[in-house]
Amino acid sequence: MPRLTALRRARPGLVALELDGRPWRTVPDDAVARAGIAAGDELDRAALRRLRAELVRARGLRVATRALARRDLSAAELDARLERARVAPAVAADVAETLGRAGLVDDERFAAGRAAQLAARGWGDAAIAARLEGAGVEEALARAAIAALEPEAARAETLVRAVDDPFRRARLLARKGFGEETLERLAGAALD
Repeated sequence: MPRLTALRRARPGLVALELDGRPWRTVPDDAVARAGIAAGDELDRAALRRLRAELVRARGLRVATRALARRDLSAAELDARLERARVAPAVAADVAETLGRAGLVDDERFAAGRAAQLAARGWGDAAIAARLEGAGVEEALARAAIAALEPEAARAETLVRAVDDPFRRARLLARKGFGEETLERLAGAALD
């Protein structure tokens, strides 16, 4: 039975494992800790299975945290990202649960932040709702996020303030996903 003779720090977050005095592999230190192996242990099948399972989990967490470092994601977007990275479904579910408990994945926060971003870019409520739906946000959370925004009419007025032509106003507002009531109020002549 091979024996783990040494664990040496390779660089931050990684340890180099030696089997029977020879370099074997470099792995994340948290996977080694969760697998419960230490220098002097014999690496039987059970210990190797535990280590393998923790390495797979560590990879899933690494994929997820890298994605979340770039921008906030909805739970559905995170699931899709993990699926594209070919993380096993059971591991992906565990990773999503872990990150959810830690507060790193929160659909309510995501919906509010994304809705505010889109509103600031001049999008109407219908377009914002469609984008949130496309990100996998539940309809109730999307509605609540949109309700917390500045009223659609006020955002539309700001958007078309410099546009004099009612036809151009109507096209702009329609393209940006503003509702019929807002279109009629701000570009009514063009719609008749």
